[in-house]
Amino acid sequence: MRCKTVKGNKDNLRQLCDLLGARSKMDLGPIIEKVNVIIDDIRANGDEAVLKYTKKFDKAEFTADQMRVTKEEIDEAVKAVEPKLLEVIKKAASNIRRFHEFQKEEGFMADTGKGAKIGVSVRPISVAGIYVPGGTAPLPSTVLMDVIPASVAGVPRIVFCTPPRADGTIAPVILAAASIAGATEIYKVGGAQAVAAMAYGTETIPRVDKICGPGNIYVNTAKRLVFGQVDIDMFAGPSEILIIADETADPEFVAADMLSQAEHDKIASAIVLTTSEELAQKVSDAVDRRSEEAARKEILEKSLADYCSIIVCDDMETAIAFSEEIAPEHLEICTKDPEEVLKDIKNAGAVFLGSYSPEPLGDYFAGPNHTLPTSGTARFFSPLNTGDFYKKMSIINYNEESLREVYKDVAAFADSEGLTCHAASIRARFEK
Repeated sequence: MRCKTVKGNKDNLRQLCDLLGARSKMDLGPIIEKVNVIIDDIRANGDEAVLKYTKKFDKAEFTADQMRVTKEEIDEAVKAVEPKLLEVIKKAASNIRRFHEFQKEEGFMADTGKGAKIGVSVRPISVAGIYVPGGTAPLPSTVLMDVIPASVAGVPRIVFCTPPRADGTIAPVILAAASIAGATEIYKVGGAQAVAAMAYGTETIPRVDKICGPGNIYVNTAKRLVFGQVDIDMFAGPSEILIIADETADPEFVAADMLSQAEHDKIASAIVLTTSEELAQKVSDAVDRRSEEAARKEILEKSLADYCSIIVCDDMETAIAFSEEIAPEHLEICTKDPEEVLKDIKNAGAVFLGSYSPEPLGDYFAGPNHTLPTSGTARFFSPLNTGDFYKKMSIINYNEESLREVYKDVAAFADSEGLTCHAASIRARFEK
């Protein structure tokens, strides 16, 4: 499964940017219609509708009082997880928690003179909703990455939803990870119905303040449609990696890292930008060989054919410009001086410096969050972080002296906008 190699210049880099962006430009009209039906049904019928869609989509059938996972189920799940894996999950959780502790915020109050004070009060949201998909394999790493920031922020109620298996259970490793991470309640519900249930609440599932976590196109569409009723984290799309490499990079490392993302999905993207034609050839050969030996060959074949490229750029400046245009979810910099290249990077979800900082290190263990903006949204979205679970309130505290000092200015400003009652509110305190 050979990955195509092309020459990089300003004209075709733009075309490749457009191709990568095309992954997120599918017609959502029919999906929006289907998801709207689910949302409206759950708003009207609560648990009954949730159970109906759970049976339809997940082939699991149970009653409303069985939707919430019991403490006994969690305890049994923890016992069922292989001890060495459980220890790894705990180590990863510790690293992730430590990183997110650095992001905690406390707010401030500033004295601006004559008794006037202004500031910001930082409080955790009351109820966080975390969604983790089921898919073809359980994802305990995603559980840790989405629940722990909410826990570190001090959210008192963390509602966790994930699809059940056909027998009505949840994979033990998912329950164990959710328990370790700090989820306060766990529900056996997935898909758009889980998003709708958390956004509006049902008889069993509480209404949350914010919904975070990845999912398929139906989950992401549901998040878009309930935004405003609740807050959401971001619109996470197909996985992607972009690798900037010079002649010093190891082609085997680069090829392995490309495939680590390409195996996610048939529309996952893996792109290498290099100034070395020799490296490009060696990476292509390594990708071809390694992909033939990989377990997810069918997925890799489609991804490599449609959304993966090795691009030989005229110079490092061209490679950096392309990276900035793409604003990739994952950016690896495998060059002689990666920190020097980093100085020119502004747009990326997560950056991995040097040949011994491979992307999977960030997926599982290092600590920074792996819930990242995709499809160019790293231009304005940030990784999921502790701050996503805070709500901030502005504080204004003037006394008579400090207000007297400025009241005429405030009233004049209000008058200039024709809002005379605003002005009167200020003047009433000093002009009897």
